[in-house]
Amino acid sequence: MSFPAHRMRRLRASAELRRLVCETQLEPSHCILPLFVCPGEGVKREIGSMPGNYQMSVDVVVKECEQLQSAGLGGIILFGIPESKDEEASGAYAADGIVQRAVTAIKRACPKLLVITDVCNCEYTSHGHCGKIVGGDVDNDLTLEWLARTAVSHARAGADIVAPSDMMDGRVGAIRRALDQAGFSNLPILSYAAKFASSFYGPFREAAESAPQFGDRRSYQMDPANAREAMREIELDVQEGADLILVKPALPYLDIIRMARDRFDVPLGAYQVSGEYSMLVAAARNGWLDLERAMLESLTAIRRAGADFILTYFAREVARLLG
Repeated sequence: MSFPAHRMRRLRASAELRRLVCETQLEPSHCILPLFVCPGEGVKREIGSMPGNYQMSVDVVVKECEQLQSAGLGGIILFGIPESKDEEASGAYAADGIVQRAVTAIKRACPKLLVITDVCNCEYTSHGHCGKIVGGDVDNDLTLEWLARTAVSHARAGADIVAPSDMMDGRVGAIRRALDQAGFSNLPILSYAAKFASSFYGPFREAAESAPQFGDRRSYQMDPANAREAMREIELDVQEGADLILVKPALPYLDIIRMARDRFDVPLGAYQVSGEYSMLVAAARNGWLDLERAMLESLTAIRRAGADFILTYFAREVARLLG
């Protein structure tokens, strides 16, 4: 019996052939870099659990963005660390808040860099939860007022996209109405539509100084066991006016990304979160894997699952390797 006519290895024989038939592309333009902005001047403080990432003051963030503007990235997303916190999350929606000041400064220096702002309250509340506490729990509808005010303040500062990450019911609709009424009807909303109550957020809570002071966030973030519920969350956000949707985390939820891609036509992103980043870096530092290969493989997997863009702390490295 002769050997079968099809030899799959024929198209793997050289780098040129493999590149020719590659099904999934990863480019710097697919990557969004999260940045953490803090008070002060000349501050660049490395985050212990996220080597290579920093809390940076506005002036340092601007210098960072000036370098990133020419790197070909898809953009940045800003997270703020305020000078003080209170029970009303007032720093989140203050006109002169840390993110608002950073957005204005970045857009002045780097007008072509896409700036996304995270719209949430956990970094700004004294208790670390994502909304107003009433009776020991987060009050959904009162929190919507904070989120809408924050989104409008970011728009006024010059944000290109606002990204609510709180997981309150109805927040996309509330933000859309507030933006429209304030004259920002053309500003897109990137909704963290399927955000799971994940153990992979640990390093971020150090970076953003946002760990809850009591309880946890499982009453508003999603149960990791639920996939059909994620589709309902996404569908509701799209109906309320979300222009782009996000799945968070990424690697443990590739099936959710694939389901969302097959079902929804809107642009779809995924957040390769802090824990995903830190475990790869830690393993590489122990000599257990090749960081560059593991990084590119993990990001390619997220793209292959269906993500149009990825929020990732590896964005700088992707630009360096693939730019």
